[in-house]
Amino acid sequence: MALEYKRTAPQEGAANNPLHGIKLIDILEYLVATKGWPEMAEMVDINCFKSNPTIKSSLKFLRTTPWARTKVEEYYLKCIK
Repeated sequence: MALEYKRTAPQEGAANNPLHGIKLIDILEYLVATKGWPEMAEMVDINCFKSNPTIKSSLKFLRTTPWARTKVEEYYLKCIK
């Protein structure tokens, strides 16, 4: 009786996704350290960057608001190029 192993297919888009393996908290910490809250608020127009910004409140908002997270991720990709 031979054992058969199933190969799992790699996640679609993982190889082509520049954000694969990068956590949202790492993105925010990088942007805060390199750009600061005022520039982030100017470039990505969301209240969690303007009014009493913190990493914790920003994470909470971005995890529940896909359009805002997409904007932050796009800004991050522009900043690291």
